[in-house]
Amino acid sequence: MLLCVFAGNSLARPQVFVPDPITGYAIGGHDPVSFFVDGHPRKGSREHQFEWGGAEWIFVNKGNLAAFKRDPEIYAPLFAGCGGYALSEGFATTGNPFIYAVVDGRLVFFHSVVNRFLFLVNGTQLMKTAQENAAKVGCAPEQ
Repeated sequence: MLLCVFAGNSLARPQVFVPDPITGYAIGGHDPVSFFVDGHPRKGSREHQFEWGGAEWIFVNKGNLAAFKRDPEIYAPLFAGCGGYALSEGFATTGNPFIYAVVDGRLVFFHSVVNRFLFLVNGTQLMKTAQENAAKVGCAPEQ
């Protein structure tokens, strides 16, 4: 569920990684480093927790936690977890950690498989447009 608030003439969204309403963790409790190391999302463990970007993150092991602490911007999903294709269209949707791609070395989530396909077909142009729109709709996390 995506909660939006109107502020002035623009659509606003908190500029943080919104915790999953069920788990309370960023990206549904999945270890962001696992997308790169294992090639797929893995659930983290409460034993390996770290707060960053306005949310709690959990990791599979100490090594993944250490890697994230060193470079959280590298491993955290681009656009604060918002869907990349939706951003290229100028609006925010919640990205799904099971529908993702690593684009130019960055983790990008998508709202649907179709959105992922459309984004990857025109990746260079859509990535540029999504990056331009991210701050406008609040999908750029606070650092």
